[in-house]
Amino acid sequence: MSDTVLKVRDLEIQFQTEEKTITAVDGISFELKRGQTLGIVGESGSGKSVTSLGIMGLVPPPGRVTGGEIWFQGGESEAAVNLREIPPEMMQKYRGGQIGMIFQEPMSALNPVYNIGFQLTEAILRHQNVSLRQAKRLAISLLQEVQLLPSDEGLRESITGVKSEREIAEAINLQKLAMLKRYPHQLSGGQIQRVTIAMAISCNPTLLIADEPTTALDVTVQARILELMRQLRDARGMSLIFISHDLGVIAEIADTVAVMYQGKIVESGSVEQIFSNPKHPYTKGLLACRPQPHIRLPYLPTVSDFMEVVATESGTKIREKSGSQKELVPITEAQLDQRLEKLQQKPPLLDVVSLQVAFPVRGMFGTTKRYLMAVNGVSFAVYPGETLGLVGESGCGKTTLARTLLRLIEPTGGQVVFDGQNISKLEQWQLRQVRRQMQIVFQNPFSSLNPRMTIGAAVMEPLQIHNEGKNPRERAAYLLERVGLNADMMNRYPHEFSGGQRQRVCIARSLALNPKLIVCDESVSALDVSVQAQVLNLLKELQDEFQLTYIFISHDLSVVKFMSDRIMVMNKGKIEEIGPAERVYRQPQQDYTRQLIASIPTGTIERIRELQGSRTLSA
Repeated sequence: MSDTVLKVRDLEIQFQTEEKTITAVDGISFELKRGQTLGIVGESGSGKSVTSLGIMGLVPPPGRVTGGEIWFQGGESEAAVNLREIPPEMMQKYRGGQIGMIFQEPMSALNPVYNIGFQLTEAILRHQNVSLRQAKRLAISLLQEVQLLPSDEGLRESITGVKSEREIAEAINLQKLAMLKRYPHQLSGGQIQRVTIAMAISCNPTLLIADEPTTALDVTVQARILELMRQLRDARGMSLIFISHDLGVIAEIADTVAVMYQGKIVESGSVEQIFSNPKHPYTKGLLACRPQPHIRLPYLPTVSDFMEVVATESGTKIREKSGSQKELVPITEAQLDQRLEKLQQKPPLLDVVSLQVAFPVRGMFGTTKRYLMAVNGVSFAVYPGETLGLVGESGCGKTTLARTLLRLIEPTGGQVVFDGQNISKLEQWQLRQVRRQMQIVFQNPFSSLNPRMTIGAAVMEPLQIHNEGKNPRERAAYLLERVGLNADMMNRYPHEFSGGQRQRVCIARSLALNPKLIVCDESVSALDVSVQAQVLNLLKELQDEFQLTYIFISHDLSVVKFMSDRIMVMNKGKIEEIGPAERVYRQPQQDYTRQLIASIPTGTIERIRELQGSRTLSA
């Protein structure tokens, strides 16, 4: 095993419930070479995260590893050990020492009551025989390595008004200590992820497991994190297991790929082989359902277009559907221009003029020190039946703008005209009537639904509040069926559904009062790419059926481009540019837009060969 860091054989992990035994990982086997990256990809529930927890010995009860072997070899001169057979106290030395892990939710991986310096030094002191002072130095070095803290040269350049070397050294040290004293809530999502990466590599592990480390990040931040992980892997000679539901992300970092479905590896091979010549229908479906920025399809293919699960005497069997290879005819730019021209012949449904939203920044004794302009003089119009895509990084003001349009946040200046009526100054009782025609679908469907209320009651609630319709239950049943759910599910609670199903419930509820405008605020960003494709197709179908107008918000420009007639790019509270979706993508006018487009993981064969070639040259 000298060239193999990890060898998994016939791994089986089961969860025992009161009703039955669930096999989450069903006899999978794979190997990982030294310095290589294995990408494990699949939908939620495929068993990919449970596999990583099994390797780490962290499977939560009532789950347990019931079969198989997990052979790990740290150094080339060390003997390989079966991690399943070693005692718990020895496993603790491997876990965090020679095997590091980056968890999916960086905020939940850090303790909010301790600063990042304490948490980093705690990990170092746990596995290394060093003093507290040395641990702090190592922590600072790690933060510089993950590029959360500038190098000493960079810190020196940022110092002004200091002359002597002693004063410069003291100023540099103060900046380092200030970073160590920061708490998780004082950092952005990308910064928190860098801290968790620093913790995971703090003991120079031989194997690093990254479980969905970029799922909730902007595309630009995601691109920087992927580049950082490539650099750390190559510089440290680590082996890496990278888990994701997005094959586009896997293409950016993996050397080999294992595709998981229902606890089994259905296909594996080199990254180029998987992307250029996939064999299994599930892999073909995952590749097809990703929005492709360079072409515009009428709808996104889904996994169900490529395969179906059929019952047999021995269990279930995956069968490839005939005709699944049929290509969709892309929509031409001329057709898109004709549609947009037709839409703009009508008066705008929404007209926003010089809209401003300012948040006070408090100083000493609660006084207002200054104002932060979250939305700064934004003007645009949305036409009936149009989808306006709103894209930008976190903090650019897009969600604040969306909530201000619905008066969930009060504007500081400007006006919002909806359906010919200036709603900026309406009283609450007047606004309540207008809101019947304006709805919003939030990013997190679980927090959008009352956990104590059945989904039927959740969909009926707006009908009952507005005293709309004679039979709310019949209307709710129709809407649930229209979004792809069964009316028999009305008495179930939100926790009994998957993330994609809960988002469908939220969409059904937003349609209850027959609105004219729906704001979709990052409504698919947390979903698997296959479920995301289903929800995007559903939104398009509903738009045609109910004559809806959308404002579609996302940080993913490829998703926005698929959905939108026009795209509006926001940065620092202002509009960078706005125009037809194809034009903005093909001929961006601003550097910021070009940066967003360049950050999209394309997953093309050319990109894969470029990355693999650069690895070969660096080696």
